[in-house]
Amino acid sequence: MASPTGEFEPVAYVDARALIGCRHRLHLEATHPEVLTGVSEDAGVKQRREAAAAHRERVRATLVAHDPDAWVIIDPTRPAAERAAATLRACEAGAQRVWGALLPQEPDTGRRGGAEILLRDADRGGYIPIIVVNHKVTDPRQPDPADFHPLTSPLHEWRPRPDRGVRVRTQPRDQQRLAHLYRMLQRHGLASPALVGGAIGFHFDRVLVHDLAPLLDDYDRRYADRIAVVRGELPTVPSKVPECRQCPWWSRQATPETPSCERWLIEHRDVSLVAPGSRAELLRRHGVETVEELAGWTGDEPDDWQYEPFAETVVTARAWISGAPLVRRVDRVWVRRADVEVDVDLESFQEFGAYLWGTLLDGVYRPFVTWDPLPTPDEARSFAEFWRWLMGVRAEAAAAGKTFAAYCYSRTAEDKWLYESARRFAGMPGVPTEAEIREFVDGPQWVDMFQAVSEQFICPGGKGLKKIAPVAGFAWRDPEAGGEASMSWYRHAVGYDGEIDPGQRVRLLEYNEDDVRATKALREWMYPAEPGARGADTEVPGMADFRGPDFVISGRD
Repeated sequence: MASPTGEFEPVAYVDARALIGCRHRLHLEATHPEVLTGVSEDAGVKQRREAAAAHRERVRATLVAHDPDAWVIIDPTRPAAERAAATLRACEAGAQRVWGALLPQEPDTGRRGGAEILLRDADRGGYIPIIVVNHKVTDPRQPDPADFHPLTSPLHEWRPRPDRGVRVRTQPRDQQRLAHLYRMLQRHGLASPALVGGAIGFHFDRVLVHDLAPLLDDYDRRYADRIAVVRGELPTVPSKVPECRQCPWWSRQATPETPSCERWLIEHRDVSLVAPGSRAELLRRHGVETVEELAGWTGDEPDDWQYEPFAETVVTARAWISGAPLVRRVDRVWVRRADVEVDVDLESFQEFGAYLWGTLLDGVYRPFVTWDPLPTPDEARSFAEFWRWLMGVRAEAAAAGKTFAAYCYSRTAEDKWLYESARRFAGMPGVPTEAEIREFVDGPQWVDMFQAVSEQFICPGGKGLKKIAPVAGFAWRDPEAGGEASMSWYRHAVGYDGEIDPGQRVRLLEYNEDDVRATKALREWMYPAEPGARGADTEVPGMADFRGPDFVISGRD
């Protein structure tokens, strides 16, 4: 593209991935791509990318084997321009299904992208984009006539119909990508008038059908903003969002003169440090740019505030200024305690399964594990052993007239794999039914320590177990302990990438053991069994300590 001086400038392109996520990261990658040259990709991101590629290949092999004559396969090893030309030729020839479609880049709009599948609309003409993703797009549910029933289609025949057996897992990134592909198909006169797209998820048992009509206006606004960022037409500044945890720009400078995002935010005492994501965007609209401005807020809460009580947000800013890691919402911190207490923590590998259920009882760590690479039927054996043991401890406590409780930290993952395991291994020896799982997790004996923390503390630095347990005096043995790191350890532990490394198995067991011990330490610190023992009531300041008009000045001093 020629500039006003007659020189050719590189064309800025945006694919659908840029539509969700940090605008400032998009700007940095467009303006300083050389900074990340040779930088190692985040291990967790790399593993997810490789798993997604393997999943797409499994789906391709399954679909093409069912009806080979219906497919045109675009060679992924060819240059992009050749793939795009081959895609257009296939569509112009009326191919029923195209795998690996790549559409021509659009220098004027900046769009680029492709779909795993282009499906010929036999009734109305044109093509329907279908994407293949390595996450769940639906969940099973009990049919309810009063519910909204999403449209799904069988894999091998385009026949959308209301599906009473599933509910949709909202995935904005999928919807934005389908809208992006529709606009690109529309550009070439190839878009089906049906205005729909499809997504094949992790289990690839059906196609979830998305109605694109309600999405296009939002997509158009979002795309206009993102392409303007890439072209340098709109300024951006750092802002803390969940994406920052794995972003290479968080601690890396774009130029010697510009600080990293983390340093910039701290130097500017940016409000997103204590009110990340959409909270910060809303506060900026009300003229609040810094932590101090939020801490010094006077007057009523903003009319459009839809998050936690606004007074707590102000206290969060004041606690951050003073360096307090926690603030008590309550006068007395309380956690359900029992005569017999078991701590539970699981380890899973992506969506393949849960290979380790770790437990702690009376100070003794006991793991229930399979080292067969997931997915494996042996997972049923380890899960059944875990469940039988846990229910046995529960029954023994009841028989002895003692109370019982089992504890985890953030029950979302445990609940998910309890139900998933019961469904996948239904009928196998020792595997509980979904009803048995429901009776346990919906009862008072299943205690989520994350919920107890969330309800009783304000947490300026975050509410993860790795953030909270150290306040209670607990430390992990492995300095690299974390969910993302454990994924890499697991690959080596089971030999995904070559030989089995027994040392990584030990590392995973120690990591899991530390997690359950951290949960125990946190519980005992929040609600000590012995009166007068050290604990949260005496060590954590209350909200009253962070109120008053003079706090901000004294806190900064």
